[in-house]
Amino acid sequence: MSSQQTAIFQKAIDVVESLPEYQQEDLIDIIRHRLIDHSRELLVKNIREAREEYAQGKVKRGTVDDLMRKLSK
Repeated sequence: MSSQQTAIFQKAIDVVESLPEYQQEDLIDIIRHRLIDHSRELLVKNIREAREEYAQGKVKRGTVDDLMRKLSK
């Protein structure tokens, strides 16, 4: 993290700490839900890409032993 980012982060913490406790708790809930939503969107994107690659034949099937043999070559 750059020094500018660190300063911005510290300022955000200072602002949050200046809020009443109930607003801090609300903010935590909002951020937690947004992070969950972001993770869910990323998962959906990854699944969509994997399905497209599979449909295009870019995915290879095999066992763990097959993978280990291929990696050891």
